[in-house]
Amino acid sequence: MALKTRYSDEELEEFRQIINEKLAVVRKDYTRMMKTLMNADGNGVEDTSPTYKVLEEGSATQSKEEMMNMAARQQKFIQGLEAALVRIENKTYGIDRITGELIPKERLRVVPHATLSVESKNARKK
Repeated sequence: MALKTRYSDEELEEFRQIINEKLAVVRKDYTRMMKTLMNADGNGVEDTSPTYKVLEEGSATQSKEEMMNMAARQQKFIQGLEAALVRIENKTYGIDRITGELIPKERLRVVPHATLSVESKNARKK
């Protein structure tokens, strides 16, 4: 039996659904984070009233920085998922970019934007 070189159209459709579901959740989270960072949902005076509580300001700044980092990670995740959708369209999805072999379905179901098998990723770290 010949070695399978790509996933079937039915399998690719399954992965497309998984990715679209994840994208919907991640985009919603990202939008919520950005609204919070821009204070779009608030009509309070926290950002305009004078305050002399230096420790609270430092804590608020740290929280904002952490949220900015999380938003950046979410944005990178969105880009990875969108790139995976392009690979599905090109019928190259699920192919390890180092070995050219198929990435196991189990990995793709958990990490749908993966471009490396676990073995390739571990070999790359060494």
